[in-house]
Amino acid sequence: MARCPAILIAAPASGQGKTTVACALARLHARQGRTVRVFKCGPDFLDPYWLALASGAPVHQLDLWMTGEADCARRLHDAALEADLVIVEGVMGLFDGQPSAADLAQRFGLNVVAVIDASAMAGTFGALAWGLQHYREGLRFAGVLANRVASPGHAVMLEDGLRNPAQWLGALMRNEALSLPERHLGLVMDHELGDAMQRLDAAADALAETRLGRMTAGDLQAWAVDFDISGAAAPDVPSAALQGRTIAVARDAAFCFLYAANIDCLQALGAELVYFSPLRDGALPPCDALWLPGGYPELHADTLAANTAMKGGIAAHVQAGKPVWAECGGMMALFDQLIGVDGLSHSMWGILPGRVTMQKRLAALGPQQLEVAGGTLRGHTFHYSTCATPLQAAGRTQAAPGRALRGEGEALYVAGSTGSVKASYFHAWFPSSPATAARLFLKDGHD
Repeated sequence: MARCPAILIAAPASGQGKTTVACALARLHARQGRTVRVFKCGPDFLDPYWLALASGAPVHQLDLWMTGEADCARRLHDAALEADLVIVEGVMGLFDGQPSAADLAQRFGLNVVAVIDASAMAGTFGALAWGLQHYREGLRFAGVLANRVASPGHAVMLEDGLRNPAQWLGALMRNEALSLPERHLGLVMDHELGDAMQRLDAAADALAETRLGRMTAGDLQAWAVDFDISGAAAPDVPSAALQGRTIAVARDAAFCFLYAANIDCLQALGAELVYFSPLRDGALPPCDALWLPGGYPELHADTLAANTAMKGGIAAHVQAGKPVWAECGGMMALFDQLIGVDGLSHSMWGILPGRVTMQKRLAALGPQQLEVAGGTLRGHTFHYSTCATPLQAAGRTQAAPGRALRGEGEALYVAGSTGSVKASYFHAWFPSSPATAARLFLKDGHD
């Protein structure tokens, strides 16, 4: 049993300021010398970069289906053992999705802090707060924070609209300097901005003026939660499955969608990981297998196309029959061509025949699972491109239980003379089946 103050930062919808508030709260307490552990609800890759910068610690995803209830329980328990405060950032609106952030909060008894963009409302703010608190029985509601407030007078109007004044956690004034920039797949990554930490400090300073920001360590004990893992099954990790094998992992601005838990999983399986940049490096590091994660190859297509030495190194790796696992952006770079939203064509690595074309609208989104290498991996899909290829799909993803797919699931493509290349738009959560994940990086699924 571990006991620690724990809150879920939620909202009635996306775009209300959950990430900014979660980052500000984490940064504020970290600056005060407290140990803060932060999690992200759902499969998001980008928010965790900001949350990790704010808290000074790795950020893992929590999802009752994708990561699993036992995995969630264990991660929260372990965080609570060492933390003074656990923060979970929700996803979309509090009750959106299957499972939702509310489901997670109810399962683990997390205290819900609702962030509401109050920029265009007054009395309705109170109605929204009341609805979020009472829509479902059993939620522990900690209070409500008004965001993007026009003036101190506006803040008074909002507070007066609450049926229970004790729920008022304060107001953040409208300030563009506190916003985190976005693009088509989500937030711009922290390391792409020269002032990322300054933005977080400014948000923390603003939050420090609110009731939420003024809460001391003693005050936070009112939100303490007991985390019990006595009924949570231990993960089944074959610790020698990748022993002695080196996996080269692409990691730079073009290939940046990496779950920290996936990296931990491969290391727990015995693999040695080496990182390289397809944008900057002229050769692959010596390795037995290659992992090309998702990211933004479309934003760096010219640079990737110009790096012919890297293209040759990847081709040689494939010709040697060594395994490749490529997901989403990693798969996009393996095709012959990438066509941007501007219609311009860029030559890619030529491992997979065909082309990918960027769209202005989302092409696919949702939790899915994939049968591959003799097992099933859980994960999700989220992309703005489509692909056209003569390759036949070796398999397709299936919807998460209780969900339905629009059309066919994501294709799994297998290529290379020995079938060593496996690629899909699907983003895998390796801890959902460590043995299956290991086989992605072994020849023919075995050593």
